[in-house]
Amino acid sequence: MEVAGRITMVGFVDFVAQIETQASLMRSAALKAGPDAEVPTCPEWTVLKLVRHMAEVHTWAGQAVVTEPSSGRPEWPKAPRDWDEAISWWDKGLARLVERLREVPADRPAWTFHDEQVAGFWARRQAHETSIHRLDAELAAGAELPSLVFDSEFAADGIDEMLTIMMPRQLVLGRVVEATGHVLVHAADAGQAWEVWLAPGEPLVVTGVLDSAVNADATLAGTADAVYRALWGRPGHAIVSGDESLLAALPRP
Repeated sequence: MEVAGRITMVGFVDFVAQIETQASLMRSAALKAGPDAEVPTCPEWTVLKLVRHMAEVHTWAGQAVVTEPSSGRPEWPKAPRDWDEAISWWDKGLARLVERLREVPADRPAWTFHDEQVAGFWARRQAHETSIHRLDAELAAGAELPSLVFDSEFAADGIDEMLTIMMPRQLVLGRVVEATGHVLVHAADAGQAWEVWLAPGEPLVVTGVLDSAVNADATLAGTADAVYRALWGRPGHAIVSGDESLLAALPRP
C-alpha cells in the first residue's frame, strides 16, 4: 500500500475519490428509483433499505477510522426509517467518513476486522462497498447492464480485496468450505490472475500468478469489471468454465 499525502492509494487508485464518486452515483440512482423500488440484486430489499444500509456502513466506518484497535469494534449505528431523513443522515455520515479519511494519516492505528489495523484500510474497503451498492441502486433504477462499467484497475483491486480479505473473513465468521479444488480467476484486460485453492474446513490459499495459462478445475474469466461483479454475485458477462460447483463454494459475503 502506498500513501500519497493523506489519501490512501494502491497503484494509481485514489480510494477516497472513488468513495465520493460511487456514492454520488448511488445517491442519484436511489433518488431516481424511489424508496419503494425493489433491489433485484438484494432479495427482499427496497431502495430505502439499501440507502439505510449504506448510511449505516459509512457512519460506522467513519467511526472506525478514529477508533484505536484496543477499543474494539465500534457500535453499529441505526439510520432513520423516514426516506428524507435517511438520505440526509447518509449525507452527513458520508461527509464525515471522507473528511476523516483525508485528515487521518493512512498508517495511524485504527480498529478494523483485518490484520491490517490502520485507518487507510477503510478507504479501500468503503470504496468497494460503495461501488457494489451503487451497482445495486443503478439496477433498481432500471439501468441497462452495459452502461455499468468499473475502471479495470479499480475492478481488479476489488477482485483482489474479495479474494484476500472478504472471502477469508467469511471463514472467520463461521462459513466452511465444503469443496476441494483449484480455481483460476483471470481479469484479462487488467493483466492479472489469481489462483484459489479450496479444501474442506481449511483456509483459502490465494496467490497471484503471472501466467494465466495454468491448469485449474474451474475458471472465472473476463474483463476485470465482469469478474468483479461475478465475485460479488452481481450480473455481468464473466465466463465460467470447468467445475462450476467450485465457484459456488467460494465463501462470498
